[in-house]
Amino acid sequence: MISNYVLDAKCLSCPMPIVRTKKTIDTLRSGEVLEVHVTDKGALMDLPAWAKACGHTILEQSEKDGVIKFFIQKV
Repeated sequence: MISNYVLDAKCLSCPMPIVRTKKTIDTLRSGEVLEVHVTDKGALMDLPAWAKACGHTILEQSEKDGVIKFFIQKV
């Protein structure tokens, strides 16, 4: 999947992945896609819940070698 920006939030604990994701997605235009890389397992529940609450869409989510990737489309 192609993204407009990649955010490296690896090695950060809750709530920092969400804080950094919000700050970054605020800089994007509507329809653009943010790719977020995290290692905090709590993000598996936290980021989708945050995205849904804000109206953003998780287009894709995957996990490989301990790194979880989210592709979030801004509303």
